[in-house]
Amino acid sequence: MQKITPFLWFDKQAEEAMNFYTSIFKNSKIGSVSRYGDAGPGPKGTVMVASFELEGQKFTAINGGPQFKFTEAISFLVDCKTQEEVDYFWGKLAEGGSESRCGWLKDKFGLSWQIVPETLGKLMSDPDPEKSKRVMIAMLKMDKIIMADLLKAYDGK
Repeated sequence: MQKITPFLWFDKQAEEAMNFYTSIFKNSKIGSVSRYGDAGPGPKGTVMVASFELEGQKFTAINGGPQFKFTEAISFLVDCKTQEEVDYFWGKLAEGGSESRCGWLKDKFGLSWQIVPETLGKLMSDPDPEKSKRVMIAMLKMDKIIMADLLKAYDGK
């Protein structure tokens, strides 16, 4: 059993978000969904709380109203093995949202994601400070991370 579960507060898009995220991550599933009844406070039949899994990670979403918004202080990092994975997740999650620097984006619900190739950490932690510096400088100029450009910077090209 997972000990800690991210709990995502939406105004009224919890079901849409759950369906969006589970359509993007191949290893995902929808869990339980409870809906508001006659007592409210949300409209009858709309999602109150829903659970879902993405790549084995459980999430809970609530339609709690407009009081709270997502900020970049919390984000989800997606480790990618290939550039194709980076391109896939970047394209899907940024759709209707906004792109930012260094592999960060906000999805259409305002939730922040980091789409990062696994090689980035290896390159940036190289014992040669000049190599890691070149990688950092290259990354700081990118929105979506381009692995080939990181490797060129690493090699000094």
